[in-house]
Amino acid sequence: MLKSVFSLGFHNLEIINMGTYIDKGNLAFKKILRSNYVDKTSFIARVNSTIDTERQYICATRCRRFGKSMMAKTLCAYYDKSCDSRELFKGLAIEKDPSFEEHLNKYNVLYLDVTSFTANTQFHGHVTRSINEAMTEELREKFSNVRFKDEADLMGCLQDVFNQTGERFYFIIDEWDAICREFPERRKFKDSPSSVEPTEMDEYVMFLRRLFKSQGSDEIFVGVYLTGILPMVKFNTESALNNFDEYSMVQPFAAAGSFGFTSDEVKALCEQHNMDFDELAAWYDGYQIGDEPSMFNPSSVMKAISARRCSSYWAATGAYDRVTKYINLNYDGLRDEVIKMLGGGRCSVETTSFGNDMSVVKSKDDVLTVLIHLGYLAYDDKTKKCYIPNKEVAGEWINAVKDNQWMEIVNTIQSSENLLNHTLSGDAEMVAKAIDAAHVENTSILSYNDENSLSCVLSIAYIYAKNEYIIHRELATGKGFADLVFIPRKFSNKPAMVVELKCDKDAVAAIDQIKQKNYPAKVAEYLDSRPMGEGSGNEILLVGINYDKESKTHSCIIEKYQK
Repeated sequence: MLKSVFSLGFHNLEIINMGTYIDKGNLAFKKILRSNYVDKTSFIARVNSTIDTERQYICATRCRRFGKSMMAKTLCAYYDKSCDSRELFKGLAIEKDPSFEEHLNKYNVLYLDVTSFTANTQFHGHVTRSINEAMTEELREKFSNVRFKDEADLMGCLQDVFNQTGERFYFIIDEWDAICREFPERRKFKDSPSSVEPTEMDEYVMFLRRLFKSQGSDEIFVGVYLTGILPMVKFNTESALNNFDEYSMVQPFAAAGSFGFTSDEVKALCEQHNMDFDELAAWYDGYQIGDEPSMFNPSSVMKAISARRCSSYWAATGAYDRVTKYINLNYDGLRDEVIKMLGGGRCSVETTSFGNDMSVVKSKDDVLTVLIHLGYLAYDDKTKKCYIPNKEVAGEWINAVKDNQWMEIVNTIQSSENLLNHTLSGDAEMVAKAIDAAHVENTSILSYNDENSLSCVLSIAYIYAKNEYIIHRELATGKGFADLVFIPRKFSNKPAMVVELKCDKDAVAAIDQIKQKNYPAKVAEYLDSRPMGEGSGNEILLVGINYDKESKTHSCIIEKYQK
């Protein structure tokens, strides 16, 4: 659901924005609504259902720019009793939920953005202590009539407030894991607490345990909501905060559609702004999160709409160094997995062994799991496989492998560019030789015994073509499935291509099948759906490829087809 600021009717509403950590009010949410807001407030109903229950501790994690902070600010505006947010939520999904009135602006809200401390170098070395001091100081100012036993302990101060006034709190921590990501060093604190000085991360985790696992926590807090990139860090085999329900990229459960944009939401935005949905899908779709089969990166979608063009927006905002760091570990088989995924393939990954700690990465599975949480890979929890979701992310992968001097992959990409050029120029002999080379280079990845294996190798061989084309494998045409179809991207001047594959037959048979089943007619439909003046015009290349198992060589025929 899209809400325009002009239809909300709150332009004369008084906005209260008082505290830094307490009584922040709803100004941040009003700013969110000053755009084409995609309504995610139905998630508030789920959070409401946990208030004052055994499930009142929630940790919702997603990769960068997937709406985590936006939801935290939304919850702040909804729960904070220092302001009146009724008009802000008018017409939104939560207003229709039975729990809306029960919890609207009913609680003292503590709001902490951990990155406001980690980004400030003056706090480095004592971030947790600085957080504790800042919050206790504001708490004492807010409740000046309370007698505090220990003014330096946040949990103790909260206990004093509750005991003397009965006031309770909803605690929201945005980017809870920023300290764990920025200062990952840790000791096994419990092994020798008297002889080992705790690190920043140790101190922080103990601070959170003191808040949320102490006696009295359930009385003081009606609910706790954490956001971050990583799920709770595991110490040994268990989370140090194992009383939290977690909604992550790997296990999103009921929060699957609450972060990121669904296809229907992006289609509505495209209609509103006259943008090409297929182009946005190629760039920013591809995340399969829980039961949501198609999730878009919301930040990149909105930036593309604002700029009126698709480009790499999200990938340039941070964490790129993380990708280069982790793939540089080069665990056994990682190179082959990267090549396979760049070619459109999927790789099995065991996510449960990872301790949710970026400083402790011990295997290829750990590397892949980290990259799933960072958003550089998508994850299908039904098949337990990961993959590169879209063009935006694939571009960053290519940059990363170049920076790491993975020359095998760099050479594969260069060879792929040459293959595309030979195909477009109609040089069938050079295309066959290039595919021969691709076959040899990737025999470690695939058994090469059938047309499906040939299709996988061709997908890898044509990696570079993804810059110019949207590539469909097994495209339904009404009379069968075309093996590979290359549809030119918006504004590309390249011709469309239909590639048919055969094993132990001949390239002529492949071309004949393309014509007999009239595959080009389906491709023509895609081309005809483009606005006038866009795309490649009427030309379609027909490419027939055969692999001879005995000689282990390929043959190729290329023909031009006019609509």
